[in-house]
Amino acid sequence: MDHISQTKLESFSKAFSTARIAVIGDLMLDRYLFGSVSRLSPEAPVPILDIHRDELRLGGAANVANNIHTLSATAILVGVVGDDSKGAQFRKMLGDIGLSSEGIITSADRPTTIKTRVVAASQQMLRVDHEKKHPIPTETEEKIFNFLEAKIDELDGIIFEDYNKGVLQPKLIRRITELAVRKSVPIFVDPKHDNFFEFKHATIFKPNRKEMEDALGIHFDGDGKLHAAGFKLLEMLEAENVLLTLSEKGMLLFERGEKEPYSIPTRAQQVADVSGAGDTVIATLAVASACGASVREAAMIANRAAGIVIEELGIVPIYKQQLLDALLEDLEEVN
Repeated sequence: MDHISQTKLESFSKAFSTARIAVIGDLMLDRYLFGSVSRLSPEAPVPILDIHRDELRLGGAANVANNIHTLSATAILVGVVGDDSKGAQFRKMLGDIGLSSEGIITSADRPTTIKTRVVAASQQMLRVDHEKKHPIPTETEEKIFNFLEAKIDELDGIIFEDYNKGVLQPKLIRRITELAVRKSVPIFVDPKHDNFFEFKHATIFKPNRKEMEDALGIHFDGDGKLHAAGFKLLEMLEAENVLLTLSEKGMLLFERGEKEPYSIPTRAQQVADVSGAGDTVIATLAVASACGASVREAAMIANRAAGIVIEELGIVPIYKQQLLDALLEDLEEVN
């Protein structure tokens, strides 16, 4: 793997604060119930959790925006919350950390999505999802598009963050893509199964291995099949690059015009929780790209960011200084 010079790393880091990235997708709140288990319930053979801490964090596309924000760039978050107390709390949480809620649309046809994770002794025991996943109304789609259209000339990139919760529908995806292409704004995609092939002309399309296997209907039992599928996907989506994330095995970057994928090994020392790592990757990719990094450089920086956040329990963002320090330490090791 290549290495990025200290001069370049410091230059990219300084430029982070100039990047303006829109994030459109499914918004949610991540709730964590931390506690301990010491006995079984007399009512049923299930453990009893004594709760010590109850935390609420920004999740889904909001976590991507939070990562952009903690990298010192400007995040413009666009999505839908319910007309409920959690929707109001979501807006307050954005304001508390300095993120704007001007692109957040309140809809009476769905609740604010909440994922509740029950954690004991650093292990997740259960997850409970409170959500509705039907498509958003046409009038809500129109509000989203009009908002982005008004902001497009200010943007250095657009991230599609799809969790199959109903916000990103094919027509809306196509309209935003056409707008971005027309205005030469880079597109970054974090896909899920339902709309996988709707995302065309991406600057970087970032699936994980399972998402690509499910979409193509192929199980990759060897590197040969995996590499062929990556280049096939590149052509099918008319994308400039496909960045395939492989969990503990790092990433493979498939670039238009190249014959072999570029391999990026993972840098995590100890994996505590992979939740949210993909959000960190797509956010860092977009910010680094907006600041002049090549696609390989952006992928290497994003890979290092993911390696940092998965060492911590729960969904946490990456911070600019934290990332720069880690990258510089890595550089010292090879020099």
